[in-house]
Amino acid sequence: MSMVKRIGVLTSGGDAPGMNAAIRAIVLTAAHHQIDVVGFKHGFIGLLQQDYQPLMTHHVDNIIQRGGTILKSARCPGLHTVEGPRHAAATLHELNIDALIVVGGDGSFRGALAIAEHYQGQIIGVPGTIDNDVDGSDMTIGYATALDTALDAIDKIRDTADAFERIFLVELMGRHSGYLALAAGIAGGAEQIICPEFGPLDPHNLQHIITPIQHAQLLRGKASYIIVVAENSYPGGSSALAEALTNAVGVECRACILGHIQRGGSPVGADRILATKLGAFAVELVINGEHLQMAGEVSGTLQGYPLAKTGDRSKAIDPYLVRWQQQIGRN
Repeated sequence: MSMVKRIGVLTSGGDAPGMNAAIRAIVLTAAHHQIDVVGFKHGFIGLLQQDYQPLMTHHVDNIIQRGGTILKSARCPGLHTVEGPRHAAATLHELNIDALIVVGGDGSFRGALAIAEHYQGQIIGVPGTIDNDVDGSDMTIGYATALDTALDAIDKIRDTADAFERIFLVELMGRHSGYLALAAGIAGGAEQIICPEFGPLDPHNLQHIITPIQHAQLLRGKASYIIVVAENSYPGGSSALAEALTNAVGVECRACILGHIQRGGSPVGADRILATKLGAFAVELVINGEHLQMAGEVSGTLQGYPLAKTGDRSKAIDPYLVRWQQQIGRN
């Protein structure tokens, strides 16, 4: 029988659809094992400001389908100070929290690792980020929904691009990873995809982007042409790239930056199921005495993964799709 009596939970960093489903699974699983749950508000800020609430099973009724997070989220500059992690650990000790579950991305996990240096209890991570850039789990909570949202936008933009025979750049999130851009670009039938894994863009040499556009114009005449771009791929952003391409090709090129629209919305079924499994598994990891592990799913199997390794970026985007996209992108 576990000696854990009280678990803390918080959602940190960028919100991801499915975070509420994870909170629900954590609360329901803990209740089954007679463990109390305390929810900290606004991520790590709730730890520093002692802003928290008990989470009972009735608090998680009817939240599985809601986007965002009932605990709210925020960046926490205070955690990056020398005293921040020590202060956060003191709150956990004061409230008799035996274990802390952090739902977020690798930045949130770095914060958790800093707290662990001063905290006597267990810490478990749950991967919640639309970027899917956390090692240790094939998919992260929110990615499937963000992909569907991006795809819906690309399909709509295609209609306008067709009507006006324009080139559209669609900018998606993913500062360090092309997971979302590659998947949405391929599923949306984009003519080109620009993401970090395809190498850096040289603002002074865009010929490898321009040549396929010109080739398409020769074959089809003026027609719709969509390029999906991962954010931060070009100095000055997608708007600057659109301007450069307009000047080079002589066809109006527009940038459409989806931004935070990708983070919102009701989670799709895959995210609700993944979040439920990972939230429940996180509680089981706590009960089994695990510490500084992330709850992940790899090849259909739930497994713990060292929290310190989640940001190593060893998980590669699908090499087959990368190769295929580069082949057809040159046509």
